[in-house]
Amino acid sequence: MKVTMIGAGYVGLVSGACFADFGHAVTCIDHDPAKLEALSAGRIPIYEPGLDTLVAANARQGRLRFSGDLASAVADADVVFIAVGTPSRRGDGYADLSYVEQAAREIANAMSGFTVVVTKSTVPVGTGDEVERIIRRENPEADFAVVSNPEFLREGSAIDDFKRPDRIVIGTTEERAKAVMQELYRPLFLNAAPVLFMERRTAELTKYAGNAFLAMKVTFINEIADLCERVGANVQDVARGIGMDGRIGPKFLHAGPGYGGSCFPKDTLALVKTAQDAESPMRLIETTVAINDQRKRAMARKVVRACGGAVRGKTIGVLGLTFKPNTDDMREAPSLSIIQALQDHGANIRAYDPEGMEQAAPLLKDVAFCADTYEVAEGCHALVIVTEWDAFRSLDFARLRGTMAEAVLVDLRNIYDASQVESAGFAYEGVGRASTGWLADAASQAAE
Repeated sequence: MKVTMIGAGYVGLVSGACFADFGHAVTCIDHDPAKLEALSAGRIPIYEPGLDTLVAANARQGRLRFSGDLASAVADADVVFIAVGTPSRRGDGYADLSYVEQAAREIANAMSGFTVVVTKSTVPVGTGDEVERIIRRENPEADFAVVSNPEFLREGSAIDDFKRPDRIVIGTTEERAKAVMQELYRPLFLNAAPVLFMERRTAELTKYAGNAFLAMKVTFINEIADLCERVGANVQDVARGIGMDGRIGPKFLHAGPGYGGSCFPKDTLALVKTAQDAESPMRLIETTVAINDQRKRAMARKVVRACGGAVRGKTIGVLGLTFKPNTDDMREAPSLSIIQALQDHGANIRAYDPEGMEQAAPLLKDVAFCADTYEVAEGCHALVIVTEWDAFRSLDFARLRGTMAEAVLVDLRNIYDASQVESAGFAYEGVGRASTGWLADAASQAAE
């Protein structure tokens, strides 16, 4: 099949490369000449494990190409995907649909013959209806169907998620569109991937509901972690204890500094706005959004407490900047709020991330970016693990202690056992676990 993907960002590039790997002829459209030049030369503008190899292989075999000529690519396509950004609109938090609407107008004026137009972008309920209205208005004679096909890709494992999905959600009741989508995804039938056909608005809401539920699950375990610290319990054991319940499951029960990234923050906020407009407010999600926003700066206060109650003039080393490992994505990363809060307290910041420093540099002021963990540690009064990259899981504590001003480790991802770190001569502070050693004594004195 001939597929046109409008938007060569994260979703469009991963989806386009995977469809090409299935044997379809895919053209990825983008209006940024610099990005198109880089992609055509084999330079991938995002970090996603395995994506560079996949793109190169399919481009070499002629199944994947990149172009700025939307009109000819749409005219020749059986399926046109809209995979443009839908960021939170500045000022009110609604999803900004201007890129989706512009794509719909351009598609309308270029399509030829029956065309399935698919919204791959995450969009509020009813967006497919608006896309259909725009195309009808721009081209009353057009023969087309608008389908919702939300993506469920996790950054860092997107290719595997696409090729081995939990489910494929397709929102359409149009029989011709169903047949086209079945043919498009036919290679996945060999993996017995469940294909769920449903009404278009239902598919749109399914994406938001899924992300909101996961965000709420993360926020729930973070609040349990706070309670654990107060009552002397261990959040990791609590998470294992409830995660073994088949009705709950173990995923997204890892306490930490709060969620970030391209999806959870904007999607939860957009769902809140949609629900308010529909006069069916979602109080749980509203609270989830508020708690998560507050939590990131609360993690900075944890660092301050671990440093004896003050960090003014001290140097804090931050390990990990991206919102999660195996990506270079800095959107809504907890590190941004944590670093800003520490700077507000007067701290000097040194930082290292295996992939995210180029993306982080324009977002962070007065931060010394270092070549590795051990350069970060030089002269630091505390090290803070913000992102759980594998590179931080086997630190040489003897080497670190020899270069640090004070041996303090604040582990916001709980990747270390407290006794292991303390036996190396460090004061250790995790999340959702009772403080030990001098940190506990300091906390007790502060409470008194």
